[in-house]
Amino acid sequence: MTAPSYPTVRLRPKAEARAIRHGFPWVYSDELVTDRRTQGLAPGALAVLEDADRRPLGLVTINGQSRIIARMLDRDPEAVIDQAWFETRLTRALALREMLHDAPFYRLVHAEADGLPGVVIDCFGDAAVVQPNAAWAEAHLAPLVAALVAVTGVTTVVKNGSGRSRGLEGLAEETVLLQGALAGPVPVPMNGAIYMADLLGGQKTGLFYDQRPNHAFAARLARGQAVLDVFSHVGGFGLAALAAGATSALAVDGSAAALELAQAGARAMGAEDRFATRQGDAFAVLEQLGAEGAQFGLVVCDPPAFAPAKPALEAGLRAYERVARLAAPLVAPGGCLVLCSCSHAADLTAFRNASARGIGRGGRRGQILYTGFAGPDHPVLPQLAEGGYLKALAFRLDG
Repeated sequence: MTAPSYPTVRLRPKAEARAIRHGFPWVYSDELVTDRRTQGLAPGALAVLEDADRRPLGLVTINGQSRIIARMLDRDPEAVIDQAWFETRLTRALALREMLHDAPFYRLVHAEADGLPGVVIDCFGDAAVVQPNAAWAEAHLAPLVAALVAVTGVTTVVKNGSGRSRGLEGLAEETVLLQGALAGPVPVPMNGAIYMADLLGGQKTGLFYDQRPNHAFAARLARGQAVLDVFSHVGGFGLAALAAGATSALAVDGSAAALELAQAGARAMGAEDRFATRQGDAFAVLEQLGAEGAQFGLVVCDPPAFAPAKPALEAGLRAYERVARLAAPLVAPGGCLVLCSCSHAADLTAFRNASARGIGRGGRRGQILYTGFAGPDHPVLPQLAEGGYLKALAFRLDG
């Protein structure tokens, strides 16, 4: 087979080639020589990356519209990105997930950590949702999907083309059924609960698998307790708490559609009589519950990313502090408060400090029982700290 002929792109003399050689997967726009030839490459084009001395570093994908101008695909500069190449990557990813889980309900591909930069794939039994969040993945979607079907045996594939990442890559938003059929939301068993995932109309891929271990820990705190689940989406923490023996769970979310799915999950697991919902702005509902004098043995707040990027960090930390300040008075004496952040820009220390300030300003003190992160089906590339976005803190509050 004739080796492919790729164009070359080159690092600037002061760019850190050592980081690339040691596994860092990205090249930023100010690190690459962007001459007219490089600027002429179409978004998602493949090229051989060279250091300043013209030594090849590997095969990358280029997008001149993105701050991350190059993403490492393969250390072999002559690699062929075809269905067989995708099957190799997916087979390795599947082996890890089958080691971790007994049933195909998990994140199968977590972007760079699984060797597929900008690609997310979640599995829901016989169905899978693919998020091609980078231009190269959009351009190679057909062989990726063919490989996915061949390796996993799924019969239904959804493309979820929504979210901030696609916008940064210059990609349009669209969610479409690529093959197979969906009769409605898919029931997903997890931590003893049943969740209803809307793969076509739901948020992200339809369910957040990353919180699985944090759901499990919080559920241990919920036995025999009334639970408040704020920013609940389809009932993530609340339904897990009911499965573990909570006496009741109140789910709060701004989306009526998400709360309807949460109620359907409660019905499916026979816990509808212990489950209630309240639709509205989470901050407003927290204030209302405080005015009502409501108290719960466990309160969980799992908001969206308040600080998705560094420019939003200061405002985001103030929002996390406000959540903690409003939630802390709702915790019964000796009860627990679980606070979560999925913000890339807010590291664990900053989030913990904001949470502690909010708890103090809410008139409470406490001890940290648990620090959690995303589950192991969301692996982190050691060289890419940004991959460790999810943080969860469990506090036991004083009397």
